[in-house]
Amino acid sequence: MAQRNVYSSKGEPEDAQSAEEVLHSVMQELDALHENVKGQLNQDITRLQTEKNHLIEDIEDLREQYRKLQSQQMESLSGRYIQQQQLWLKQLAQVLAHNLQDLLVQRFNELSANSGNSLSSPIPSGEFPIPLPPSNYDERASQLLAALDERIDRSFQMLEQDLSSYESELSVRLNNMKTLELQGEELLQNLVNRIREELESEEEYLENPFDAQDSYVEESTNSVNSVRPQFLQPTPVQTPREPLPQPSSAPPTAPAKVASQVQTGLVLALSSAVVLSLFNVCLRILIKGRHPRMVFGLFEFPGVVTPGFGNSLLILLMRLIVVMALMPILATFLYPSVWKDIRRLFESGDRALWGKVLGSAFFLFLSQVLIYLAIGNIPAGIAITIFFIYPIVTVLGSWILFGSRPSTVGFWAMLGITAGLILAGSPSFAAPARIGGNVGVGVMAALASGITFAGYVLLTQMAAGKLHPIPFSLVNFAAIFVFSALSLWVPLSDNFAPNIDQNVWPGLIVGGVVLGVLTLFSYLLNNFAIRFAGAALASVIGTLGPAMTGLFAFIIINEKLQPVAILGMAVVTLSVAAMSVERIVAPQKKAS
Repeated sequence: MAQRNVYSSKGEPEDAQSAEEVLHSVMQELDALHENVKGQLNQDITRLQTEKNHLIEDIEDLREQYRKLQSQQMESLSGRYIQQQQLWLKQLAQVLAHNLQDLLVQRFNELSANSGNSLSSPIPSGEFPIPLPPSNYDERASQLLAALDERIDRSFQMLEQDLSSYESELSVRLNNMKTLELQGEELLQNLVNRIREELESEEEYLENPFDAQDSYVEESTNSVNSVRPQFLQPTPVQTPREPLPQPSSAPPTAPAKVASQVQTGLVLALSSAVVLSLFNVCLRILIKGRHPRMVFGLFEFPGVVTPGFGNSLLILLMRLIVVMALMPILATFLYPSVWKDIRRLFESGDRALWGKVLGSAFFLFLSQVLIYLAIGNIPAGIAITIFFIYPIVTVLGSWILFGSRPSTVGFWAMLGITAGLILAGSPSFAAPARIGGNVGVGVMAALASGITFAGYVLLTQMAAGKLHPIPFSLVNFAAIFVFSALSLWVPLSDNFAPNIDQNVWPGLIVGGVVLGVLTLFSYLLNNFAIRFAGAALASVIGTLGPAMTGLFAFIIINEKLQPVAILGMAVVTLSVAAMSVERIVAPQKKAS
């Protein structure tokens, strides 16, 4: 500062002139950058409008084809109706000819009787039967009239049935056409709304293009408490940042979420929790127990593999093969810039960031293997409940590493989680024979899984803000895949090595595909739930994981729990939900 003051006293006009020149050059560069970005975005908007016009033309062509097909179908139906009418007329003509023949026979017999000819003489032509005596004429006429009436009634009934069937078929086809038309209109409306939203977002970006670089940070905020035994999106830490220069006019605040969007997000979060619970139950079915499990009370399923460390590694690898085959497509759909971010990560050479990313992947890998081992030995609902020790370890770790001291509600919630874990795990030790597996191994594996998952969460917090959640998750999955493959490639002892019968490989492959599909489906639902409702509300819904796992296990495989265990699950769920709600309310109190 002293040196700067000396210089300023000697050549103050020259310094002021140089500062003005630098400021002028910076302003010119900013204007050039703004014009460049604005020109590119205008080109994108023009391209989108051109594509919109093409889509509208295609839709008009489809509607024209629909009208042509409808007219052709009506013509074909009318042609079939004319043919059916001609057939009915032919049948009616045959009936009338037959009745006319009977009447001619009767008239011929009457003329023969009047002329005095013998009634018993046969007719040479053989076309008419021998006439009956005069006493039976009335009876014969009544029979003929009854037969004629019966045949005409039958013909009209058949005609009515055919008309009813044609009418119902035509009505069904018209309803189908109407449904297709409504679906096309809805699809067109959604497409137009999506294009309009993209255009509006690009216009907002044109107004303030330098505020979009950290737009993803809010998306994953407060997602630490999200119930994700399979995965968790990165959660940024609220670390202090250097104050940025504020513009003269404050940018407009983002509009509040529409109530319908929040409801949609909550439904998606609940669906994600349901899929995760089904994942846990399917994993429980895949692992062998002491007795075959009755699925839906219909058939017994003995399982595929025995519970063990090596077999858990193998199940994880089979599941990750499916995930790594489909995850890049899903990541590109959710975040088109995913490959740019990954390439930037490889080119950055940031060893600290790479250490945090790979470290979090390693802890998540251990957590996955251990939770699989736990679900194979104890009921799925109890295993997931014990796994929920990770919020306590996460809060304590944040207190030690980041100085984030928990509040009074946080302390009470940790006490509630501890009490709930004791209540949930006590029936397993009290009656280990009813469980069927090694209770000690299952409980210890669930505890270790929760602790390692807390390590994953803490490392994810440290790496947040430097990498988008979707590229982060893709790199994590790839690293876990490599860790699983290397662990199976390294020679292990008999207690830790995989023990698989050659005859169960088809079932294991099918199980891996099911688990992988459930993983990706839950990831997709959770991502859209965070977009619609926010990470905080999605994490509150995610706390239903233990209860829903226990419920689905009871419904699908009739895995009953003791009342004490159910009480423990409820206490853990309410405690974790209280921590999540406290994380939502605390920032609002500070802001007010």
